[in-house]
Amino acid sequence: MSDSGGPGAVPLSCERLSIRYGRRRVLEDVSFTVAPGCVYALLGRNGAGKSSLVRCLVGQQRPAAGRPRLFGRDAWDDRARLMARVGFVPEEPDAPPELTAERVLRLTARLHGESRWSLARTRDCVIRFGVPLDIPFARLSKGQKGAVMLALALGHAPDLLILDDPTLGLDVVARDAVFREVIGALADRGTTVFVTTHDLAAIEGIADRVGILRDGRLVVDEPLESLKDHYAAPLEQIFTTLTGAAAGGQP
Repeated sequence: MSDSGGPGAVPLSCERLSIRYGRRRVLEDVSFTVAPGCVYALLGRNGAGKSSLVRCLVGQQRPAAGRPRLFGRDAWDDRARLMARVGFVPEEPDAPPELTAERVLRLTARLHGESRWSLARTRDCVIRFGVPLDIPFARLSKGQKGAVMLALALGHAPDLLILDDPTLGLDVVARDAVFREVIGALADRGTTVFVTTHDLAAIEGIADRVGILRDGRLVVDEPLESLKDHYAAPLEQIFTTLTGAAAGGQP
């Protein structure tokens, strides 16, 4: 295992994080902490800055201010070392378009090394999601591509899994597999999960803590059950109240 962070290090945190594109403010002064073994769901309407925040967390983008940390270390400065402990699924799946899912898995196995990454585990995951192994990546649906990315993210049994809207494009059965079988099972084993999602009903059943973004700021950061007790309402209704999203519409 990598020596990044000590055994008691917080898996993920943001300290007064701000993101801007030119003069446009995306996020301002966002701070939160994800405890070990927690399933933390970050919610927000389209364009709220969720994916920008995720890119900062995995060291793909430098924030305008503040500091994202993984296991106590700066995500930008120590990205290569930290990603040995992190599984990441981006919102837009990306792999060599001409390679089949099977070849993508085998290529990743060679890059990681058999001792650190399980080809059998990832192949079983892809098959469970109903993705054909012999179809070029470019010809897979977006949901199938996302399923391949999720399988790759789990190949090295990460301590922290970061998912950016992982069920976008998946059918109902596959969405249930992601939330119940994957995220739920990982949480039961003590893996920390940070997930952005539009699927409020599904995440309500497994999230421990919820953050909600509105107008570039984090307006909620608290345990899900205490949030539901306070509003005496399900998560979708709370989200609609706090963000002004149309009832029944997409976050």
